[in-house]
Amino acid sequence: MKKIAPYVILFILAMVVWDAMLLDAGNMHMVFGEEELDGPLGALLGLAVAGGGLLIGFVVLVLAGIVLTVVFASVGVLLMVGLAIGAVVLALAVSPLLLPILIPLAIFWYFANRNKTRRLKAQQEVTA
Repeated sequence: MKKIAPYVILFILAMVVWDAMLLDAGNMHMVFGEEELDGPLGALLGLAVAGGGLLIGFVVLVLAGIVLTVVFASVGVLLMVGLAIGAVVLALAVSPLLLPILIPLAIFWYFANRNKTRRLKAQQEVTA
């Protein structure tokens, strides 16, 4: 059944298209200004006008998507720059308050780094 289902669906869609386009085309009625068009010519003209409208709509949607992409990307870049500037300003504002914490941290880092360099020099002398 799984192998036959796509063909059955395609056949049903073809029957619907056949019925809608070919058999009922004589019932189409188009009015342009003061002129009335009936029958197959009206159906053909109606399909052409509808296709042109769909084409114009597609072009408008694509262009609107491009414009929105550029606008949102620009807003995102501006937002990231604003956040970075805000972070720098915040760090500059808070840094004097952090100085009492940073002084002991710097002293500890200096002694830890000094001991590490001494150990590395001792290891290099042993291996050499």
